[in-house]
Amino acid sequence: MTPRTTLSPAEDEVVGALLALSRVFVAETARSLSRLDEDVTLPQFRTLVVLVSRGPQRVVDLAQELAVTSSTAVRMCNRLVRKGLVVREERPDDRRVAWITLTAAGRELVGEATQYRRELIAELIAGLSLTRPLGFASVLNAIVEAAGEVPDAQWWQRWREAETSSSPQVNVG
Repeated sequence: MTPRTTLSPAEDEVVGALLALSRVFVAETARSLSRLDEDVTLPQFRTLVVLVSRGPQRVVDLAQELAVTSSTAVRMCNRLVRKGLVVREERPDDRRVAWITLTAAGRELVGEATQYRRELIAELIAGLSLTRPLGFASVLNAIVEAAGEVPDAQWWQRWREAETSSSPQVNVG
C-alpha cells in the first residue's frame, strides 16, 4: 500500500464524500450497461469511453491508459471487435501497429449509457439546494481535468465528432 497523503480533516471529508459518490457512479454505470447490453463489462465500457475521449488508439496506448497489460488489452479489444463495437485497423504508414477505432454501434452504446446516467444524475441534482452551482461545477471540473479527463461539454463534442470518424464494420479476422 502506498503512503497516505496528509490532508486536513475537511479535505479528508471531501475525499470520503467523493469516494462514496464514486461508488454511486460505478453502480449506475453498471446498471446503465446491463440495461443496454449485458455482455459489455465495465472495463470494456471504459475502453469505449477512452476511444470517444481520445480517438483511435494503438493497443499499447489503450493498455497504458487502462492500466492493464498489453495482452489483456488485446483480448479485450478482440472481444469488442467480435461484438461489433470497435474495429482493428492497420495504417498504411505502419502496418505492424493495430489501431482500435470505435464503430457506430460502439459510439451509440457509449452515448446511450452516458445519457441514461446523465438523467439519473440530473434527478439527484434537481433534489438538492445548491447555493453556488457554478462554483461546485468548477471544483468538479478541476478534479476531472486533474485526472486527465475532459469536461462534459468537451466530451460530448468528441462523441459527436466520433460519428463522422467511426469506421464501418469490416471483417478483421
